[in-house]
This record gives sequence, structure tokens and C-alpha cells, in this order.
Amino acid sequence: MNNSLVEIATVLDDKLSQRFIELDPGGYFIIYLNREAGMICAKHYTNVINDRGLACDPETGEPFSCNGTLERPHSSLFTGRTAKELCIGIFEQNASCLVTRLDHAAYLGREFVRAEIALLNGQEYVQD
Repeated sequence: MNNSLVEIATVLDDKLSQRFIELDPGGYFIIYLNREAGMICAKHYTNVINDRGLACDPETGEPFSCNGTLERPHSSLFTGRTAKELCIGIFEQNASCLVTRLDHAAYLGREFVRAEIALLNGQEYVQD
């Protein structure tokens, strides 16, 4: 691929990653790779969004801290060998509506494809 196209795409994506988006009241996903199993994994966590737009613990109503690590149990774990398999598991085979915003669904699709490419090419994957 042309290096200048890669640079342009990287700069554009980095800029777009800095935009404001509203949080999904359906919750959020932590995406990672299980290389030994050859799987893309997505842990789903519940949250509520307060009147200030902050993600909060549904049990306490307290905003989640952005500093340090947050230790809490996930509500669901989804795995797939490909981005498509993972999306089908989350969006088509799951009775619960875990994603309530279209921008969140689009983001997840992009991230799952990035994770699949990293898995297939032996590259590091870091969720955007």
C-alpha cells in the first residue's frame, strides 16, 4: 500500500478518534485477543449514564473513575474467530439489546475488524 495513503489514513483516524461521542446506556465492551485459542474476545459491562453524560456504576450510581484500573465483573463474554462471527453473536444471536446507539455499533464493527487483522497477522491489538 502507498505509504502516503497510510499516513493520511492514520492522521485522519487519529483526529476522528478525538471527537466527542455520547456514551451508550446499553454498556461498553472491552475487546482483546486470546491468541492461544485464536479468538477475538469482547467483555460487555453494564453502566448507566447520569445527567452530566458520565458513565456510572448501575449499582451505586457513582461515576466510573478514569484513573487507574476499574475492577468489576463483566455481564457477558462474546468470542469469535472473525469479526463477522463476533458481530453475529452480539447483534443477531443475543436476545438482549446491549448496544443502543448506532455510532457504538459502527465503532464495534470497526474495532472487531481491526482485532481480526491483528489476530491473523500476529500484530498487537490495542482498542481505540
